[in-house]
Amino acid sequence: MPWWGVASALLANVLYSTGFVLEKRALAGLPALSTRQPVRVVGRLLSSPLWLAGSLALAAGFAAQLAVYRTLPLAAAQGLFVSGLVLLLLLSSVVLGERTSGRERQGIVAILVALVLVIASLQGEDARAVARTAPPATLLLIAVPSLAAGLLLYRSAERRARRRHRLPTAGVPYGVAVGLLYGVSSLAIKGVSGLLAPHDLPAVVGRLLRSPYPYLLLITGAAGLVLSQTALQRCRASVIVPVCTTVTCVFTVVCGTVAFGEPLPADPLRRALRLGGTAVAVAVLLALPRHDPPVPELPTGPPESPDEAR
Repeated sequence: MPWWGVASALLANVLYSTGFVLEKRALAGLPALSTRQPVRVVGRLLSSPLWLAGSLALAAGFAAQLAVYRTLPLAAAQGLFVSGLVLLLLLSSVVLGERTSGRERQGIVAILVALVLVIASLQGEDARAVARTAPPATLLLIAVPSLAAGLLLYRSAERRARRRHRLPTAGVPYGVAVGLLYGVSSLAIKGVSGLLAPHDLPAVVGRLLRSPYPYLLLITGAAGLVLSQTALQRCRASVIVPVCTTVTCVFTVVCGTVAFGEPLPADPLRRALRLGGTAVAVAVLLALPRHDPPVPELPTGPPESPDEAR
């Protein structure tokens, strides 16, 4: 495993975690965003210097991710990216002051264990067999329904959130929806990295334009920008980002097995690890609380006088 690829993955983790935290801080000071007004959302985001700093950190993380995919197997890369959740949770606690409940912390630990099981199932020969590119037809058969499912799930979460007298959402449905979009984006990033050849730039541009990868990146980038920032403004980063990352990683590993021609493990133990880890991750996502506890109301009456207090 080349060390510079590992270093690039760890750098990507730092950049992504920093970017998400900066964006969350910026979103707290912006007017409420609405997915019904995507142009206004983009305008408000671009007016915030702090948000721009966070987006630049995420863009640098994207560049580091390209380097990782050119160096490391898909499975090993996802295993390293998952470690970034620890840094994200630390930053969200220290910088944003967010606190997770005991049930949420247990769920996040279980998610990490599930992802480790999935990654462990791909170590060895089948991890090294990851192809550089995927057949366009296979990729689109995976990407189009996944994008549609993510958008429908987000729309459903929006409708439920607008109902009166509902508890504030913890962000799990939003995280799953955005995770599906970013899962498709991750497959496209992998495909782009496989086509890059620094010594033949004109041929690279031609191959990219004839492939579905840049168009998938454009769609997921535009939709993900509006949806993720709206959700991040409404929900805690310490919940929505781990859920989104989990869905993205599981989607990338499982669907990458199909899209990039990875065979299922012949070894029964590895097959059990992959299927079991995926099942645990999905079960934990279904079990996580969908709503934050209500904030206790403060007394609204006039303060007691010293004589009344006695």
